[in-house]
Amino acid sequence: MGIQDIIEGKKQWRAHMARVRALPPDYQIVYKEMQRYFFKVGPTDLPDGSLLSGIVDFFEEGVAGGKGVLELIGTDVAAFADDLIKDSRTYADIYQESISGKSEK
Repeated sequence: MGIQDIIEGKKQWRAHMARVRALPPDYQIVYKEMQRYFFKVGPTDLPDGSLLSGIVDFFEEGVAGGKGVLELIGTDVAAFADDLIKDSRTYADIYQESISGKSEK
């Protein structure tokens, strides 16, 4: 990864976060909680950016449709987030495999 890639990545992240800040406060709160969760245990392919930008796209459509965030995703935010990554390999999976691999030796 060269310096140009890093600079471009930062530009894209800043643009992404500007879109998040443009959302209504309730959407921002839910997005930030989901983002925190994904960064902690989320999918290993999170750095490609499609998951988080897809959530912002979805939220922007909800705002345009006049819906509240919980009306859009339901009242169980954790279940919604888990459903988004249910078929993805997560860092939690990798950690669990490393623990179970060590205990079997």
